[in-house]
Amino acid sequence: MTHPAAPQPPAASAQPVDDLSVYRSLFSAYPDSLLLVDADGRIVLANPSATALLGYAEGELIGLNVDALVPDSIRPRHASYRQAYGHAPRPRPMGTQMELVAKRRDGSEVMVEIALSPLQDHGLPYVVAAIRDIGAYPRVKQALQRARHSEHLALLGRIAVDERDPQQLLMQVPAIAAEALEVEFSSVLLLEPNRQEFRVASRFGEVAAAPVGTRIPNRADSPPGYVLSQGRPVVVDDLRLEDRFQVPRTYLDAGIVSALAVPLSDRGRIVGVLSVQSLAPHRFGDDETRFLESMANLLATCLQRAQSEEALNHAQRLESVGQLTGGIAHDFNNLLTVIQGNLQVLEELPALAGDEFGQQLVGAATRAAKRGAELTSKLLAFSRRQVLQPSSVDVGTMLESLADMLRRTLDQRIEISVELAPECPPVMADPGQLESALLNIAINARDAMPEGGSLRFKAELAGALPADVRREIDDPSAMDERFVRIAISDTGSGMPEEVKERAFEPFFTTKQAGRGTGLGLSTVYGFVKQSRGAVAIDSAPGAGTTIALYLPRPWAEEAAVDESLHDGDAVRPGLKVLMVEDDTEVRVVARRFLEMLGCEVTTSPSAEQALLLLKPGAAFDLLLTDIALGSGVRGTELARIAQQRLPSLAILLMSGFSAELLDADRDSPAGWELLPKPYTRAELARAIARAVSGAQ
Repeated sequence: MTHPAAPQPPAASAQPVDDLSVYRSLFSAYPDSLLLVDADGRIVLANPSATALLGYAEGELIGLNVDALVPDSIRPRHASYRQAYGHAPRPRPMGTQMELVAKRRDGSEVMVEIALSPLQDHGLPYVVAAIRDIGAYPRVKQALQRARHSEHLALLGRIAVDERDPQQLLMQVPAIAAEALEVEFSSVLLLEPNRQEFRVASRFGEVAAAPVGTRIPNRADSPPGYVLSQGRPVVVDDLRLEDRFQVPRTYLDAGIVSALAVPLSDRGRIVGVLSVQSLAPHRFGDDETRFLESMANLLATCLQRAQSEEALNHAQRLESVGQLTGGIAHDFNNLLTVIQGNLQVLEELPALAGDEFGQQLVGAATRAAKRGAELTSKLLAFSRRQVLQPSSVDVGTMLESLADMLRRTLDQRIEISVELAPECPPVMADPGQLESALLNIAINARDAMPEGGSLRFKAELAGALPADVRREIDDPSAMDERFVRIAISDTGSGMPEEVKERAFEPFFTTKQAGRGTGLGLSTVYGFVKQSRGAVAIDSAPGAGTTIALYLPRPWAEEAAVDESLHDGDAVRPGLKVLMVEDDTEVRVVARRFLEMLGCEVTTSPSAEQALLLLKPGAAFDLLLTDIALGSGVRGTELARIAQQRLPSLAILLMSGFSAELLDADRDSPAGWELLPKPYTRAELARAIARAVSGAQ
């Protein structure tokens, strides 16, 4: 049996090992930075890795105090730490539980970990400091990058909270994005309202031919247009190889190689693009995309907030106009009642019957008073404070009648047509106000066609309501099939977007001075909204304008109000009327009207005096009272007490302040009638007839 040979000792090295040489080689070749520091803190040795990390040339670190490698902000504390460590040196890792930074020769800083190893136990008065650049670790790099992203998002959030002007916010976003992603270029492009082009709203970094304000066509082969068509972030690793869209030559001339763009969305609708560009290829990954999406979402939210605040301010301005109008309407309409009433009496005086010149003067004054009343009515219509008397309106009949009248009065070069869908249902609206709204739109259309053109009226069942129209409907639960669409289209000059956005504002007009009050479309808007409908405008320069009214239709046909009553037929002779009015001159006019209608009139300047007359068994057929009666009992309260005492008493309320009439219309019994000031004798007669008929 053979036995394995005993192991032999290794052959002797050809050359003996030089320990000092090995140690020097290890010190020089070690991948971490190594510093040999004496008891006074001076650097005795430094390996090449240390000089490279800290930015020094070979030999420059020797003799330098380690305090020079500590950031200025913590240098005083570091000296005391080093002194304490010198009294009790021990192996110690540093930077595992806290962030440490080293100061480089150029003043920049680098995040590091440090391990201290004292050599006193080996008889040497030194400490070895091993320094590692932890920023070079992939995970650490990613964490630092995400921290930087979060910091810049927080910065943008603070600016968004503090800065109320969206334009100022827009100007700062590109710089923040470029700094956070450490790239050379960034820009915000907003889609114009016509959605046909983008506008460079702000940018960071100069690119030839693309300054702020530049328009870029919204085409799928343009960079922003491609992002819009995709509806998601788009990353380009190398623009020189891009074939999905046309790369602008200015990008390549500027040295741009890679790009990242994300859409700006407002409630699901893309309104712009936020993009960044870099001179390096393959610069953008998932982290950069997520960060830019977060910035885009924050920016879009801020823009939406600014738009909402502007809409609110706009609504508040409009409400202020309405309140101002309502506030002056009462006194103004009282004045008009006196003026119109006296003019009507003057017109019928025998002394003026054969005076042609006197009749001309009265007629001119009457027309001026009516224009004043119409102006107040328009303001009330816009502010939705007018009193409407909705009824079932045959749209086809109204449109045909209006078209016939317009053919006789408008420019003969304007061709007028009516298109009525088969079995188009009626609408529930105030017929007088509806006709006035249609006439206002037609006059605007005429002014937009100075050389002639086509004006078309079209009525049909609305069907499915467009989303923007449905948002305008006051009752969101209303079913689409309940609305009729009345569209008025012209072939005129059309409206640019900035005009279209302000078309319904009161006093806004593009006409020459003296050619309009700017209340036409605003009154249309107010009337339609008060009628529980909506208005839509479709217009563009050179493409004409279509204004569509969406009005509700009645569920059941309603009998039309008979407005053909004559003065003598409307009021029963000998009707006993208690008339309460605190304005002396209005009281005189109203009394004269009532007496001319054959009524037996008792007047009272206040509700308190009227109550003294309204005793049980009093022989009154009608109470005609103003709602606002000074500081005493209001007319509505007077009417309630009066009807409690005299249940068969007819009630007719009047006011020049239409908000009071609206409140009374909402809160009063169905049998009470309302009469807005100013009124004519015929209007007073019809209102009395309705009130007396309703009380029977």
